[in-house]
Amino acid sequence: MPSVKIPPVLRQHTDGQTEVELDGSTIGEVLQSLTTAHPETRPQLFGEDGELNRFVNVYLNDEDVRVLGGLGTAVGETDTVMILPAMAGG
Repeated sequence: MPSVKIPPVLRQHTDGQTEVELDGSTIGEVLQSLTTAHPETRPQLFGEDGELNRFVNVYLNDEDVRVLGGLGTAVGETDTVMILPAMAGG
């Protein structure tokens, strides 16, 4: 099963877990598994249109999924998905 690294801002919604293993063969399926297991993560990850929020970056093995294939990017059993909220500063 692919593993998903959970950022600190979402850990309060995943019972403090820093990494979880989830079913799915695409990024979209893996993230849907996360929101099914931990519904409080859904508004943090997805907009009302079902697309990733623009301030959420998702990486598959260190590659930004937006330049790969977005939510349709294939995920293998040993892959690692990392969720990183975008940071703003000034």
